[in-house]
Parts: sequence; structure tokens; C-alpha cells
Amino acid sequence: MASPPANTQLMKIDAAASNITPMRPNKLTGLQLYSRYAFAGAICCSVTHAVLTPVDVIKTRIQLDPVTYNRGLIGTLRQVVAKEGAQSLLTGLGPTVVGYFLQGGLRFGGYEYFKRQSTNLFGRETASNNRTAIYLTSAALAEFFGDIALCPLEATRIRLVSEPTFARGLASGITKIAKQEGIGALYSGFGPILLKQVPYTMAAFVVFENVQTIAYKAIDKSTTSHGAQTAIDLGSGLLAGFAAAFVSQPADTMLSKINKTRGLPGEGTISRLHKIAMELGVRGSYSGIGPRLVMVGGMGAGQFAIYGSIKKALGATDDVGRVDVRVNLFDFDKQQVDVRETSCAFDRAATIQSGALAQWLTIPRGAMASAFDC
Repeated sequence: MASPPANTQLMKIDAAASNITPMRPNKLTGLQLYSRYAFAGAICCSVTHAVLTPVDVIKTRIQLDPVTYNRGLIGTLRQVVAKEGAQSLLTGLGPTVVGYFLQGGLRFGGYEYFKRQSTNLFGRETASNNRTAIYLTSAALAEFFGDIALCPLEATRIRLVSEPTFARGLASGITKIAKQEGIGALYSGFGPILLKQVPYTMAAFVVFENVQTIAYKAIDKSTTSHGAQTAIDLGSGLLAGFAAAFVSQPADTMLSKINKTRGLPGEGTISRLHKIAMELGVRGSYSGIGPRLVMVGGMGAGQFAIYGSIKKALGATDDVGRVDVRVNLFDFDKQQVDVRETSCAFDRAATIQSGALAQWLTIPRGAMASAFDC
């Protein structure tokens, strides 16, 4: 028997679906939503930076004294351990954990906030057409506020790494700098940290978002397992980390140099930065790039994977405006049309499988949206 026309089946599906009440999950908004983003960002940044503290110590030593520490990552590691003991590889752990907990919360929470506010301001279509600009702007704004919190702690960390006997830890170190050199000394590296962190974060988020987009064009995210999604996060984060490390390396080297010692009397931050840049040159500004690629690549992979997992666990999903509809079996002219866990979202049409005819019928987005009130 000939099957009824596809448009007839669509009319019947529309009619049947009009009696179905879609299941609208409770959507987090406002402080509930962004606090979860911030918490996920704080955890992912503090954990990854803490784990990679030994690599950061080696990288900082190479940047500050490339003449002494000129044997690469492994050679410098052996030098430091032989001279100061293995515990020296954890120098600056306290400022690292606290600083990147605060910065990570503001960076990731702020990025999600500014990205969504931009979408609300310009509209979804305009935002989609200019998404790279929105990614860049949102990342820059979020990182600016994150660096305000990070700068004093990063200054303390660098001082502890460059002068292991300067203080016993975070509290004594930050207090000593403030007392001896003034509060301004804790922000003497604010310019370099912006030059380092803002391009770093812009590159990281743009590369991550675009690699994710490419990946999920090839793979349907709605049918991808959590394990596969985490693997995609890891791969995207690794590439994002490599890009971020490369574009921010010169400023990272300058930041290490300016925080190593205090400036001369009457010497301003701008003049200090200019002098350091002239001394370093292009080659010198990329001192320590090998260890930093290892550190930042691994860090990027870990951060985005942890961030994605914590977001899911906290219910802070990215599917804004999504409506999930679950329908079992409809009987149309004794032909069963099976709709299995169909998701109606703004960016995809739903697909209906006809078990009797063993064929796929693709329903236009407008028809499904009308039927399921999306």
C-alpha cells in the first residue's frame, strides 16, 4: 500500500502534538546561573595552576635568569632540585591557588555574563553573525576584572620564586611587599599582566569556541556521551592553550622581570617596561616558551574539561531557550511513527523515524516549533 504524502503525516503530527504539554526544565537565571559559572571557573583555574606549580617555578627561573638556567625544562628542574631541594618546586603555591581561584571565577563567570548580555543586546541573529567579536570582547572584559584580583597575588608569587628567602608564604610575603614598598608595588605589574592575560584569554576562548563549533558540526552533541564531550573539551582546550601561550609569552616574560626587583627611585612603570623590552628583544621575550607551552597547553585542556564537567554537574548548561519534548508512539492510519526523545532547539530541526516504512522523515523546524510551542 502506498504511504501517505509526507505533508499529510506532518499535519497529523502537528494535530497530535498540539495536545502535548512540553516539559520545560527549570532554567537557571541571574545570580544562580552566573555564580555556578564563576564557581566552576574558580575551581578549574585554581586546581590546574596548583598542579602545574613546579612547571611554573621552572619557567619563571628561566625567564629571570636565562644565563644560569639554560638547560631547558628538564635540565633546569634538576638544577633547582639539586640546589634547593624538591620542596622548592612548590614555591608560591599559596598565592597561585588563591590568586587563580579569584581570577578564574571572574574570568569564566564574567565571560559567560558578557557573552549572554551581548546576545541579549544585539539579538541572537546579529550575535551569531558576529560571534567572534563577541567572544573577543567578552573575554577581554572578563579578564580585566579578573586581573585586578590576580595582580597582587601574582606579584607575591614571583617575588617568592625569585627570592626564596624573602618570606615564608602568601600572608607574610604580601604584607612585607606592602610595608616595604607600598601598596602600589603590588600593582606595578598590572600593565604587563593585562598585556599578558587579556590576549591570553581572548585567544583561549576564541580558539576553544571555534574548535568546539567545528567538532560539533561533525558530531551531533545531543547524542554524544559525556565522556566524548569531555574528550572534545580536552582537545579544544589543548589547542586553545597553545594559542594563548604563544600570543602572551612576551608580556609574561616582562611580568616576571618587573616583579623580580623594585624599580629605581623615581622610575615609573612605563619607563621600566620600555627598558625591559629593549633589554630582552624579540628572542629574549620568548625565553621559557618551551616550558610554558607544556604548562599552558596542559592547563588549557584541564581547565576547559573541568569547567565543562562542573557546569554540567551544577546544571548550568549552555542550551538557552531549549525545550525538551519526550513522546512515545503515535498511531497514524495504522502506521506507527516513533518520536524518540526529540529535542526542539533554536538551532536544529527534529527528525521523526517511521518504523513501518523504515525511512527517515525530516520535519521542518517551523512545523515542529509550532506543534511543540518552542
